[in-house]
Amino acid sequence: MLGTVAGGLVLPALAPPATAQTLKDLLKSNQNQGDALFGSTEVSSASLKALPQWARVLSKMKQERRSFHACLNDANACDAAGLRSWREVATAAKGKPRLEMLKTVNSYFNRWPYKIDQQLYGVSEFWASPREFMKRSGDCEDYSIAKFFVLRDLGLTNEEMRVVILLDRIRGIGHAVLAVYQPKDILILDSLSDLIFSHRKYRHYVPQYSMNETTRWAHFYTKKRTASL
Repeated sequence: MLGTVAGGLVLPALAPPATAQTLKDLLKSNQNQGDALFGSTEVSSASLKALPQWARVLSKMKQERRSFHACLNDANACDAAGLRSWREVATAAKGKPRLEMLKTVNSYFNRWPYKIDQQLYGVSEFWASPREFMKRSGDCEDYSIAKFFVLRDLGLTNEEMRVVILLDRIRGIGHAVLAVYQPKDILILDSLSDLIFSHRKYRHYVPQYSMNETTRWAHFYTKKRTASL
C-alpha cells in the first residue's frame, strides 16, 4: 500500500498491527512516546510485507553476503570492483573504535556520486543492494543500505541499526539515513555529510518509517512538533 511521494521516495502507508483497534490505542500503549528516533513515538511490526523494496534487498543479500564474506576472507576471491571496494572499506574500518569505524564507513560510501533511480533504472523508485550500488551508485536509501550491511559484516548487530526513511523539512523532500543505536544515544550516518551527530541534532528530520532485517517501525508525533529550524 503506497502513501505520500516525497522527493522521489514512495512512503508506504504502514498499517498498524492487527492487535490494535485504532492508532490512538496503539500510541497509548507505547511506552516510549516522544523518546524514540528523532523524538518520535514508534510502533513496531515483525512483518516486512509492506516494504517490497526492502524485501528485495534482503533477498539479494542472501547471495551477495556469500561473495562479500569470501572476499573478506581471501583477497583472491575479490573478482569484481564492487567486491574489492567492500574489502577496502571493511579493512579500513576493522578494529577501529566504534565511532571511528562509523566515520570510516560513512565517509567511504559518501564518495559515490548521487544518482537518481530514474537515471539508473528508468523507474521512480528502486532500492539497490550493496553490490548494485557499488556498481552503478544510487540515491540516499542506497547509501544507507550499503552502510548497514558493511557494518553488519564488521560486527554490529541487526538490532543496533535501522535504515530510516524520513522527510527533510528544510529541503521539503524525502530522504534516508542510517541510525546506529548506542547505549544512551542514536547516531546518524547521513549521505549529506561525513560528520556524525546524535539524532537529537536533526530537528528538521521527521521519520516516516524505519527497518532492519527483521522489523519495521512506523513513526508518529503525538503532539505538534515545534522545532526551531
